Amino acid sequence: MSELRFTVDHEWLRLERDGLVTVGITPYAQQALGDVVFVQVPELGTFGAGDEVAVLESVKAASNIGMPLDGEVVEVNATLESSPELVNEDSLGEGWFFRFKPADAEAIHHLLDHDAYARLTQESAEA
Repeated sequence: MSELRFTVDHEWLRLERDGLVTVGITPYAQQALGDVVFVQVPELGTFGAGDEVAVLESVKAASNIGMPLDGEVVEVNATLESSPELVNEDSLGEGWFFRFKPADAEAIHHLLDHDAYARLTQESAEA
């Protein structure tokens, strides 16, 4: 598995061998949300960084999933629409949301690495 990168909004990104980037939410976010009961995956197409592309609802809250980098969504995990619990059961695996082709393939390397994300979540827990 490739190295994961993270956003401050608790999304993980994995650069795949084919150049696509897979996106999901981190276990930290999944635990904070609780049981996921609904997922609306994004439409295929081009989005800018920060655009809201997906919706996630849990027993605790609703959350929008933003596009982490500029790029084109080329694949979605449609299984989540009928089985949203996959986000709870395997947030780093089968619970992924979408795959996209980044406009700038190097931009993923500017996101948080594992250590920086661990510091972020530790600071959040202490606040």
